[in-house]
Amino acid sequence: MKKLLSGILAISMALSLAACQSKPTGGQEQQGGQTQAPVQSQQAPETAKPKIIVALPGMLGDKSYNDSCKAGIDRAVADFGVEVKVLEASSPADYEPNIIAAATGGYDLVIILSGQQKESAMKVIPEYPDQKFATIDFVMDGNPENVYSSFFAVNEGSFLAGAAAAMFTKKTEIDGVNEDNIIGWIAGKETPLINDFYVGFEQGAKYIDPDVQILKAFAGTFTDPLKGKELALTQYEQGADIIMNVASGTGIGILEAAAEQKKFAIGVDLNQDDLQPGYILTSMIKNVDAAAYLFIQSMVEDTYQGGTSLFFDLSTEAVSLTDFAVFKEAWGDKFPQDVVDKCAELKEEIANGNIIVDEFPGVR
Repeated sequence: MKKLLSGILAISMALSLAACQSKPTGGQEQQGGQTQAPVQSQQAPETAKPKIIVALPGMLGDKSYNDSCKAGIDRAVADFGVEVKVLEASSPADYEPNIIAAATGGYDLVIILSGQQKESAMKVIPEYPDQKFATIDFVMDGNPENVYSSFFAVNEGSFLAGAAAAMFTKKTEIDGVNEDNIIGWIAGKETPLINDFYVGFEQGAKYIDPDVQILKAFAGTFTDPLKGKELALTQYEQGADIIMNVASGTGIGILEAAAEQKKFAIGVDLNQDDLQPGYILTSMIKNVDAAAYLFIQSMVEDTYQGGTSLFFDLSTEAVSLTDFAVFKEAWGDKFPQDVVDKCAELKEEIANGNIIVDEFPGVR
């Protein structure tokens, strides 16, 4: 990467909801021992707010990845009063046309979400060198000067999720957990980023129990809850106690299957713990909302840094597990506090570099 900015600073900027403002002093000013009325300065004309458009890889309402991005957009609109348009994609066939429409629509910034759209972005962006772009979850090859990029260490968050799953599958005192040490992992489409999730999940699970069995499946789509449910039911039948969902809208079916079978799941991207209370152990949060907010903020405050890349890792809290509170409320005395404590310990070990989490080759 041409230049890698600190994710710690960036995430602080993105999550700061109110910029500090200097307050005018009241009363009169003292000059040369005489009291004078304050000078009335001419107010500069208000600068036009930037117009921004965001191209999503799917549809809103997934209660996961796309909705997380929209949360960041909504917060930025509320804070800065900017105009932001959102383009949804009903299928991958929409990716390139949406990016072209965004690039030619007269917007000050085009934000492109998800590595699913990288191939289309690589085709379109070079044709519009004067247009400012920002990318979330992928970095353009060569880091062009008109692209501000961001990437998340999903492997680190997934390491914690895998460790939690491997510990949880031994909790046979919890109704629904069987004697077999089998856990599951279901994703939407196979991409380098999604494979990065799995690499971390597998490493974390094996760190806890080298012999744990992991069932792995791809739905081939991020927008089909029925397919997600079908795959989850199969894995539960094969002995999995708990399944990690990495499937956006498809994942809603995975979570439904967990509740239906009185089994367990791990959510993704947003806090999904309360979608099926008592059946979702925790969720691996990825704050794409913070990245979206930061990019919009950079246009408002004229801090856009094309040609640079932001990296958000576990130490920045940009990827993390939820606090298990919903599951704890549901299970009371049976709640496995040792799982929470061990995950907190592992988080510190990763953040300080004592545990190095593997990544999928070429993902960054």
